[in-house]
Amino acid sequence: MTEQQSTTENAAERHVRVVLVDDHRMFRTGVQAEIGQTATTGVEVVGEAADVDQAVTVITATRPEVVLLDVHLPGGGGVEVLRRCAPLMADAERPVRFLALSVSDAAEDVIGVIRGGARGYVTKTITGADLINSVFRVQDGDAVFSPRLAGFVLDAFASTDAPPVDEDMDRLTQREREVLRLIARGYAYKEIAKQLFISVKTVESHVSAVLRKLQLSNRHELTRWATARRLV
Repeated sequence: MTEQQSTTENAAERHVRVVLVDDHRMFRTGVQAEIGQTATTGVEVVGEAADVDQAVTVITATRPEVVLLDVHLPGGGGVEVLRRCAPLMADAERPVRFLALSVSDAAEDVIGVIRGGARGYVTKTITGADLINSVFRVQDGDAVFSPRLAGFVLDAFASTDAPPVDEDMDRLTQREREVLRLIARGYAYKEIAKQLFISVKTVESHVSAVLRKLQLSNRHELTRWATARRLV
């Protein structure tokens, strides 16, 4: 028996109700196909949402045990969903628990949703079997992180100093920050579009906005700017 078969069969002995929150329909469809075969996995997807308002409505109506939450969403992002769902997380009888599932591996994204009340953070490179296991662990109240992300959280909560304010970064939207990091890491526009599930034209628009807001001329200056701030 393979590890994935063992994980899946163990999960099938249990049951967890899940809501998927992500602004990319194709990604939600892929996750649903990967983990939502309830008879096999034990995971029942009871709702989906593509933005903050939809997420709060669906989560309130369905009261799932676990929400798989993208960090970057129209309407305020995952942190706003957590803020508006705080009473549901605090319910002692039927708590709704959140597991961030995002393409971003940025420290501020991880720390932001954990401070907001999420029980864990995994990236979209996770396997289906590991995601199922993570969902059940979060249902049990455990904290779950992709290995390299745990250090961000430990460092953040071990420090008593407030993070420095970066006015330049504050001018950028969360999506623009994602595109900025990928550009600085040397990704081509097509590669960024594929990784973020957006069009090449949208990538170009984000890059233009970042250059304008930061008063930079080209991607080489942008890369130097990001490297100086240790964002790469």
